[in-house]
Amino acid sequence: MKLRSDLTINGKLYRKGESAPKWFIYPFFLFHMGMFGLSGFFMAYASNGPDLAFLYMHGGIAITVYVIFYLAIFGLDEVRWMFINAGLGLFGIWVEIDWILSLFGKSLGDFPVWVHLTPFLYYILYTFLLRQLVLDIFGARGEPTRKRRVEMAYVGLSLLVYGGTWLATR
Repeated sequence: MKLRSDLTINGKLYRKGESAPKWFIYPFFLFHMGMFGLSGFFMAYASNGPDLAFLYMHGGIAITVYVIFYLAIFGLDEVRWMFINAGLGLFGIWVEIDWILSLFGKSLGDFPVWVHLTPFLYYILYTFLLRQLVLDIFGARGEPTRKRRVEMAYVGLSLLVYGGTWLATR
């Protein structure tokens, strides 16, 4: 993956256009964002969770920082795809978070809509990172035909998982 701007990783400067160490970036962000995402999830849906202002501050700062890193690492076009993916996946996000909450005896309808903002945004950021990983695993980033096939397979598989989860919970 070629960086879209300069980035320092472990004290080493990687210039715009240079290849970034993907085997550092993916594990780091998947773990780091997973921890922040889980904490945001549990804070948002806890019976006695924190004040909504704290939840938005905690999630808002982290989400803003992740988007800045995503722009630096993946570029504007890929981040634009993140929002396309989010639009396509809103149904999936709703279904999967509702299913996860059902494991705790709760549902999305138990909470006001604004509580879902932070967990939904973390979900969007996490699935974006998974898509980037899939593109790199299949070597599709620099090959338009392969990239289109991988993206279509990604969308199709996502819809199967979301639809299957939705059907299984009905």
